[in-house]
Amino acid sequence: MPQTDSAPPARALARRAAPALVVACLAAACSGTEPPGPPSPPPADVWAVVDGRQITREEVERAYRRVAPAAPAPSEDEALSAKLRILDELVDQNILLERARTLKIEVTDAELNEAFNERKSNMPDDSFQKALAQRSLTLDDMKGDLRRELMVQKLLRQEVGSKIQVGDEAVRRFYEENRAQFNITETRHRIAQIVISPERDPRVRNGANDDAATPAEAKRKLQMLVERLEQGADFAELARNYSEDPQSAPQGGDLGFIPASALNQVAPALRQAVLKAKPGDVTTVSGGGGHIIVLIVSRDEPGQRDLGTPGVREAIADVLRERKEQLLGAAYLAAARNDVTVVNHLARQLVESRAGGAPGLAPAAPGG
Repeated sequence: MPQTDSAPPARALARRAAPALVVACLAAACSGTEPPGPPSPPPADVWAVVDGRQITREEVERAYRRVAPAAPAPSEDEALSAKLRILDELVDQNILLERARTLKIEVTDAELNEAFNERKSNMPDDSFQKALAQRSLTLDDMKGDLRRELMVQKLLRQEVGSKIQVGDEAVRRFYEENRAQFNITETRHRIAQIVISPERDPRVRNGANDDAATPAEAKRKLQMLVERLEQGADFAELARNYSEDPQSAPQGGDLGFIPASALNQVAPALRQAVLKAKPGDVTTVSGGGGHIIVLIVSRDEPGQRDLGTPGVREAIADVLRERKEQLLGAAYLAAARNDVTVVNHLARQLVESRAGGAPGLAPAAPGG
């Protein structure tokens, strides 16, 4: 009767596999190969890698130079924190740009030039070139960054914005749940603004990266914007690109509805300008070397509004659409990040550095 292996199945399998393992080890020893070691460190100028696509230190530094305050100079920790945020933004942009290329989304030269001219229209060429030189940037740098920004905008409009629908039932439900918001107890004014200050503010990050530094520059900027408005330019677009108020600029200068009682808390000149103007009027209030261009969007008198009141249904639909765009835009980016491999070498170096700053990461001066 033949003998059987009484060992447990796993042990028997290991016993049978052992000769093969020995042969494999001997073969490796004879061939001189060694087990793979730890991955080699990346080049010093590579700060992140997205699916094999490198984001270099120079790309981050260039983006940083566009927004870094000239004075006061930031500390090393402040500069590194800003660069870490910029690097994360560039990672997101890299992911979305790859999606755009896959979908064959492009920005034409005509679209690029139109957007570029819109952003620099308040600056003569010599002043623009001087500003570029001060930040060690070139015209190609600016146009390249703008082209990538426009590609991402096109992608999100196509993949997110175009697919959002706000139905009548959603509008009706929002109204019923928020009926009290449409009961106006006192006159209120919907106001938008473009703020121009006579000195630089490091918090300013408008679309054109435009910040007046002196009273004379503020006055020239005011004249340019007033001329543009008289020529029919869109107030909200100008506010997004040129307003120096970091809170309202991203919303196209829109301050929402301000009750009449709240106007008692603002400067008298501004209060009088609002009270005297009619909806649709644009007026300017100046003081201390600065200026505020004010648009009276609308004025509401006391009373309960319903869905038949002009503008109510449209306003609710805009709110719901914006909510969906923010939600789905964030979800689209998060899903896209799930599909790639991201390695942030700068973050890793900062964490591993005992001093809190990594060797060779000293911030470059804003001008170079």
